Parts: sequence; structure tokens; C-alpha cells
Amino acid sequence: MSQQALDRIVAALSDIELIDPHSHINPHDPASHNLADILGYHYYTELAHSAGLPADRIEESDISPKELVSRLVPKLDSLDNTIQLSWLVEIARELLDVDIDRVTSDNWEQLYDAAEQKMSAPDWESEVLKRSKLKQVFLTNDFDDPLEGFDTDRYIPCLRTDDLVFHLHQPSVRERVANATGVEVTDAKSVWEALGKLFSHFKSKNAKACAISLPPDFVPTHVTDEDAEEAFMRLTDGRPSIEDRQVVSRFVFWSLAEMCAEHRLPFDLMIGVNRSVYPAGVHQGRDLYDSRCSLSQYAELFNFFPQVTFPVSVLAPTMNQELVSYAWIFPNVVTSGHWWYSNIPAHIEPDCRARLQAVPRTKQIGYYSDMYKLEFGLPKFAMYRRVLAKVLLEDFVIGHGWSEERAVDLGQTVLRSNVESIFFAD
Repeated sequence: MSQQALDRIVAALSDIELIDPHSHINPHDPASHNLADILGYHYYTELAHSAGLPADRIEESDISPKELVSRLVPKLDSLDNTIQLSWLVEIARELLDVDIDRVTSDNWEQLYDAAEQKMSAPDWESEVLKRSKLKQVFLTNDFDDPLEGFDTDRYIPCLRTDDLVFHLHQPSVRERVANATGVEVTDAKSVWEALGKLFSHFKSKNAKACAISLPPDFVPTHVTDEDAEEAFMRLTDGRPSIEDRQVVSRFVFWSLAEMCAEHRLPFDLMIGVNRSVYPAGVHQGRDLYDSRCSLSQYAELFNFFPQVTFPVSVLAPTMNQELVSYAWIFPNVVTSGHWWYSNIPAHIEPDCRARLQAVPRTKQIGYYSDMYKLEFGLPKFAMYRRVLAKVLLEDFVIGHGWSEERAVDLGQTVLRSNVESIFFAD
């Protein structure tokens, strides 16, 4: 493999202006204010906890940002082999203009001060977006988000539906629905009415997707109105069984798919997260994947809604072959990103290689950041670009005799063009 050719492909991919199709950015406060906002990212806190830092030392109430960083830094030596620490170093170099190759007890305060100075600039948000080559960033919005006070062309709303599907049995969630829509959810008909108002609201605010994360044991099947009515009756009486809650979840989920069909929105499915496997972990460091999950659970859904595009992310790397196969034959199934525990080069490379070799090029969303602060867009996309360039060079330029320009065009398709064609079709 020619290093010069690889560098050329990476450089060409780095010129592509990006649309990030999934993040957890707060559009009212999108960029970091200090180094604690960076090191407070769950990847660092959960790794530091795994390496021996007690959770209560990380999550102590009223801890100052600088004190949090001072507690995390001694554990960074144990993490310096991880890809996550390379993100931190890349942020320091490329965004904070601090030339370091590791964060230590000797230099962290210098880095902290540099970060605070940079991040206090009034144009920091725009500077981060510019350096990261990010044109637009998709959000993760609660169903009752008013979607006001931010630029919905820069930060694209996305209707997140986990609470609607899995927590509608809770009176507080039904109260939120009523406050957001003016509809008291008591039966199947009122669910449909409330969802219609939510979708209309989100569409009016430039929303481009609906999304949900799903546990391994969830099986989406069609529920009749009659079965739903019986379950809702017990739910609103405050005595729902586990089976009733499952019926309501399946009914609401199916109704969401119908709404996506009616409103022409893609339905992002992030499949396989098993919640609270490690209850003693730090915030967001308690969940894991479950390899017992299968996309066969979703076959009925994919068949019933051929007009809905389903960008699918799988949490377990072992599910990638199944995802590739479903995207191979189902026109409405799209491979989407490298989610969470799959988001390291060792997993991205074989997953990316299999998708590029087997799935139509127009049905692949190469990457999304899943970030909570804007600064992580740069190192995360850079990581993916390096892996993508390696696969393009080895499999297509060397393997198939393609020109570098043709290989870069394929990279452009999965990095940018498909995001536009899938989410901005209207």
C-alpha cells in the first residue's frame, strides 16, 4: 500500500463539507466552555472509572470544572492506548492549537487555560464548525421540544421517540404529551391524533428524521386497535401489566412508522442497546450491547412499510453481516454509521469494508458523530476518513484498479451525498 496514495485520498476526503446525520448537540449551547466539557464526555468518565477512579469522585455534586479535570488526568495514562484519547489529543492540536501528544500532570493546566481562552471567544462555535468542515448537524430532540431559539437550518431537528414508545405508561410522559399537543392520550385514536400534531410541528421546524434506540428484545409487530384499546384502558387506570406495556409500545412504534410514511420522514433505528447492565457505572457508562438481538425481529416492519426509509445502526459488531444482508435485499434498509461500541477503527474497518463490497453505494450513511459537544466532530470524522481511505485504497484502487478519483467519488457518496438524498429528499 502506498502511503502517498493513502495521504492523497485522506486529503481529498478531508475537503468534503459534511452534514452530520446524528448527534446529541444542544443547539442552545453547542460548543464547550472548558476542558471539563471535553473530558466530561462519557467515553472518558466511563474509561477512567473502568481504570479505577471511583464513580463518586467523578460525579460528586457541585464539583468545579477544573477539579473534575484534575481528578481525571491521573487516569489518562491508563487510557493513552485508546482511540478516545487520540480524539482528545487531536482536539488539542487542531482546535486549541496546543501541540501535545498526551495529556499529563505536567501539561494539563496549560491545556485547561488554553481551552478556556479559546472557548470564550464569541465566534468559537462558528470556528469549530469551520475547522471541522461541518455545514449542518442533526439533533436529538425530545418529542415536546418547542424547537425555538436556534437556527434549524444549521441544527436540523430530529424527533426522538424513545419516551413515546417505552414510557407512555408513566403519567408524567402522558402529561408531557398533553402539554405539547393538547391531546390527552387515553386510547388508540388519541395516540394517532397526538402523533399527528407532533409530526406536523417537527416538520414545520425543518425536521428531517424520526429516531429511536431499541432494546434487544423488542419485536415490532402490528397491533390491532381492539388489542390496543384494552391495554390503554388498564394503562390509564394505573394497573397495566408488563404485557399491556408491551402492547402499547408496539402500537405506538407501529403508529410512528405510519406517521413516517405519511410525512415522508426516514425512521432511524438504533438497535440492540441493553440498558443498565452495570448499574454502578457512571452516567451513560451502564449500557451494553446484546448479541442475542437479530434483525429478523424487524422483517415484518421492513416488509410492511416499503415507502419508509430505515437507516439502521447496530450496536453489536457481530450484527454487521446481518445488517449488510438486509440492506443487500431490502430497498428501504440503509446501513448507518458505526454506533457506540462499534465506533473504534478495529470494528469500523471490517464493517465499512463489508458494506462497501456488498451494499449499493447509494444506501450507505458512512458516519455520524453521536457527539454531545461540537469539538468532537473533528476527531471522530477524521478517524472515520482515515479508515475509509484505507479501505478505498486497498479494495478499490489496488484491488479493482480504480483511479483514485473514482475511489474518492465513492467516499463522497457515503460521506455526504447519501445524507442529502436520504434525509433531504423533499
